[in-house]
Amino acid sequence: MSAVAASAAVMAPAPRPAVDDADAVAVLFVPEASQWLSTSSGRIAGDGYSWMQAVHWVAGSGLYKPRRHRSHGPRSFGPTTVRVAQELAELSPCRPGIEYLVRRTGLAKRSVEYHLGMLREAGLLAWIVKGTRVSGGPAQASEFARMIPRKFDAALGIRTVQRDEDAPAYTRAVSGIAEAGRELMAKLAKKASRKVRKPRSKTSSKAPAKASVRGAEQGVVTAVSDEVRCTPMQVGTSTSSTAGDTSLPPESKLASGVSKSPTPKKSKAKAGGRRKLNVVGRRFHLARELTQELDWLRGCSVPRIAWVARNVADAGWTVTDIRGWLHLRGEAAHVRRGSGLLAVLLAGAETILDTPAKRADAVEQWRGAQEAARRYRIQQVRARTERYDGDWNAPTSRAVQREVEAAFAKVRETANGGRHQDQDDVPYDQALEAELSEQEQAQLRADAWSQFMAGETDLVMTAVDAMGRPAAERIYGAELVQRARQIASGSRSSLMTYGRR
Repeated sequence: MSAVAASAAVMAPAPRPAVDDADAVAVLFVPEASQWLSTSSGRIAGDGYSWMQAVHWVAGSGLYKPRRHRSHGPRSFGPTTVRVAQELAELSPCRPGIEYLVRRTGLAKRSVEYHLGMLREAGLLAWIVKGTRVSGGPAQASEFARMIPRKFDAALGIRTVQRDEDAPAYTRAVSGIAEAGRELMAKLAKKASRKVRKPRSKTSSKAPAKASVRGAEQGVVTAVSDEVRCTPMQVGTSTSSTAGDTSLPPESKLASGVSKSPTPKKSKAKAGGRRKLNVVGRRFHLARELTQELDWLRGCSVPRIAWVARNVADAGWTVTDIRGWLHLRGEAAHVRRGSGLLAVLLAGAETILDTPAKRADAVEQWRGAQEAARRYRIQQVRARTERYDGDWNAPTSRAVQREVEAAFAKVRETANGGRHQDQDDVPYDQALEAELSEQEQAQLRADAWSQFMAGETDLVMTAVDAMGRPAAERIYGAELVQRARQIASGSRSSLMTYGRR
């Protein structure tokens, strides 16, 4: 074989084994249905140290490939996953919150979720209780069991025994290890005893060094660092530098030690200190304002309201514009589900009030209605106050006016010493009844009933105050007098209101 053929044979890659061949490619993957403690095929780790040995074995074996089962997320089971596992190994019980792991590792929330999923898919974690989110309450963290996969025991020759026949299979204990696996177990023990820390950011010192070497080979002067060379580098026996003259800065520029960049960076922070919201941020901001402004949306889920109001939020509506639209659309008196009612009321709103001028007109109408309602409430309170605290007003009914005049005449006669009774010593109320004919008395009762149905009790109560309850009952009837007294006593309470239908 020639030298060229030999080198070609060495450089030719070996053929990849078929994926379907289970003996050629060993795969470590646990489906989601088997990621619970009750369905897991592994065994529970006795402590965090022995569990970290299994974690380092999975990281070094390469049997688990995350991108073999998904198209996104981390590409390998590397140091970052081991660092998350170290935090889990120190917890007892193993019930970490996502925010806790974010704070401890410095990773993003999405990255922490990815690495927890990788530990479950590798058979190193199993759910005991899956976390939940309750509307209006705190989120419940998931509780995990630290597991050791079956392939770890098989690879190292670890023997296990089930001490209790009635216990689940994941409670089996270690009874021994093969001689071939002891050396590997010792290496894993050293790795488990060390802490994997966050890698430091590397400086870009290699790039200038490589550039300087390349420049020296090409005969070009290249600065190795930020310092200015006093003597330019020369190539060959020439007394002049191929890079040209080197100009040094004046002493006035070097005295302070502070230099300004010719292209200063622009600050991304706004003057108000708040970032500009994107589309999703505007939806949630509007939803939060709606739950605070509208009473019938109190307690509703902000994400649900953000989804319902997404069209008007994308169209640039504010909470004031929505209040104006709801005034034109009309609101319901009884609300059973606030988000559903809001979805019905906002249907097609962005197409009807499609310009800022139309929305401003709707807002003006809503504010005018609010001002009119406020003035009406003030008038009602003022009228009620004048009714109960003001001077007495004369009745409008002619029959009541006659009774009032007769009552005042009786009081004047008594004050002047005159007769307040006739010669037969007949009471005044009986004399008044004698003066009224049956037709007049029926007409008087009809007027009193009509005023009572309208909510007015002045006619009956004036007779009760002037002649007494027995006389008023003989004129108007006991039922009407009793009802009028009940309404009169209830009208003085602030807990009762009366209106007309």
